[in-house]
Amino acid sequence: MITPILLAALALVLAGPVPALLARADWPYRIPRAAVALWQSVALAAVLAAFGAGIALSYSTAGQPGEPRFDPSSSRDLAAAAVLALTALVGVRLLWAAGRVAVGTRARRKRHRDLVDVLATPDGLIPGLRVLAEQTPLAYCLPALRGARVVVSVGALDRLDDGELRAVLAHEQAHLRARHDLVLEAFTALHTAFPRWVRSDVALEQARTLVELLADDDARRRNGPLPLARALVALAGSPAPEAAMAAAKSSTVLRVQRLSDPEPRYPLQSAATYAAAVLLLVVPTFTVAAPIVQAVVHALAG
Repeated sequence: MITPILLAALALVLAGPVPALLARADWPYRIPRAAVALWQSVALAAVLAAFGAGIALSYSTAGQPGEPRFDPSSSRDLAAAAVLALTALVGVRLLWAAGRVAVGTRARRKRHRDLVDVLATPDGLIPGLRVLAEQTPLAYCLPALRGARVVVSVGALDRLDDGELRAVLAHEQAHLRARHDLVLEAFTALHTAFPRWVRSDVALEQARTLVELLADDDARRRNGPLPLARALVALAGSPAPEAAMAAAKSSTVLRVQRLSDPEPRYPLQSAATYAAAVLLLVVPTFTVAAPIVQAVVHALAG
């Protein structure tokens, strides 16, 4: 009975206190790539620990896999079955949320892409660039496996000089190359899978900020920090479509401050963060997999 209690405690810690502490820390902004990996690990480990707690509690109540002794007349066995069913329901809800987010996001982006192709003018400066005849300053990208678009408005072109425009386009292309949208899609699916009174916005908001920092770092390496910093200030507060990733959508102050510092290089801190991300996944993964492997071995031996 100790295993399910420990796993349930681990799931609660990873779902509450750990994200809260990570969100208050500044160091993840120095190593955004490793920090994204850590956030992914925390989220996945929390889910695996919750699954592991449900499976372990069911097994500890009704018996080990390979040694079934389920008795429908036993309240203890019925409770074990209920726990297992509830665990499976959480899994189904997660899969449903992932599918709904994936289909909905792609449909919204396709509609927006089709609209942009009709209303905007192609520009050969970079592949997929479209210029909207709109005075509101806009700069965003619409990721896709094929036919991704980078959209800027005439209003944005009026505010940016050539260097700032190149920096903004490099930022958007970094999002497209690295498929940062898929990172956010996973966090969005996890966020929407649970009721409002259970879920937290922290992980999703932090993931959004960190992928912007990653795109900033890419644009900085190609064009230097100052053009991008000036562009972020010029485009601050600009609106962005729901399905898009926009250059100046969030955390402008943090990003400009970060660009004013030398390019961050923290190899040891990155290595430690990656190591922590891997370790976080080991315990719950092993605990979930162990009963399944045990059952398979039992079946083969029998």
